[in-house]
Amino acid sequence: MTQVTLDDLRSRLGGEIALSAWVPVSQEMVNQFADATGDHQFIHVDPVRAAQTPFGGPVAHGFLTLSLLAGHFLTGGGFPRLEGTRMVVNYGLNRVRFIAPVPVGGRLRNRAVLVGVEDGPGYAQLTVANTIELEGSGKPAATAETVMRVYL
Repeated sequence: MTQVTLDDLRSRLGGEIALSAWVPVSQEMVNQFADATGDHQFIHVDPVRAAQTPFGGPVAHGFLTLSLLAGHFLTGGGFPRLEGTRMVVNYGLNRVRFIAPVPVGGRLRNRAVLVGVEDGPGYAQLTVANTIELEGSGKPAATAETVMRVYL
């Protein structure tokens, strides 16, 4: 992660601030997510039945795809770290859409564009437009704005 000042970050408003590494989506990952959430719908966890659907096989949960924004895409994406940061908290999401199904075996990456920086008492609130790309697809898997509070 690159260390930047708040002024550096503001100068990148409207521009891409990170592009993550590709993250493979395995059946094991999907099964673990199903166990963690209790969502064991067959299109996710039963390859035989899922093969008989229009998807042609198992697909990742939309919320699994979205959850990668909290970890893999931040840590593996060169997401800039704001100088003087004490902690970062997830403040919420705006405009979430699940656009294309993610087949098990597919690979995802995130393209992050900074769309807002607001100052608060002891923090900066960042709004980032995320496009989660599905390798080989003409459509993204998902889009979402994340809102993060960076405590300084």
